[in-house]
Amino acid sequence: MTNDDDLRHLRRCVALAAEALEAGDEPFGSVLVGEDGTVLGEGRNQVASGDRTRHPEFALARWAAEHLTPAERAAATVYTSGEHCAMCAAAHGWVGLGRIVYVASGAQLAEWLAAWGVPAAPVAALPVTRVVPDAVVEGPVPELLDEVRALHHRLHTGSGAHAAG
Repeated sequence: MTNDDDLRHLRRCVALAAEALEAGDEPFGSVLVGEDGTVLGEGRNQVASGDRTRHPEFALARWAAEHLTPAERAAATVYTSGEHCAMCAAAHGWVGLGRIVYVASGAQLAEWLAAWGVPAAPVAALPVTRVVPDAVVEGPVPELLDEVRALHHRLHTGSGAHAAG
């Protein structure tokens, strides 16, 4: 399961998600880490621009396809504050990235949003393994779950954060 290095990278994902929220975007953050533990890239949601495909997991998959060998991609880990959506899971699978470690599952996020009266997304919240059956996935990670939930709560209830566009 998750170890101290995993938690360190996941904490960075939560910090990136908080940065996204403060910038008026949806709170998601991701980090791509090589086999040797080197951070290869990181990003946060940028969907407030109007382009709903600007998820950090999707951007990191595209970066990996352009800059890493197939072996390096397979050995890499994607850390993220929230489980990949179907679009990002597909990109992950097509590019051949390795392990995924997330804080909150798509099912948990969907449950929170429903409880707050947020309309359902136009894309089904499928588990990563429904999209990429052989994916190595770990999560949710309870140690950081409350922080991620709080960020989404701020976005969707207007409690002290900018609304996403």
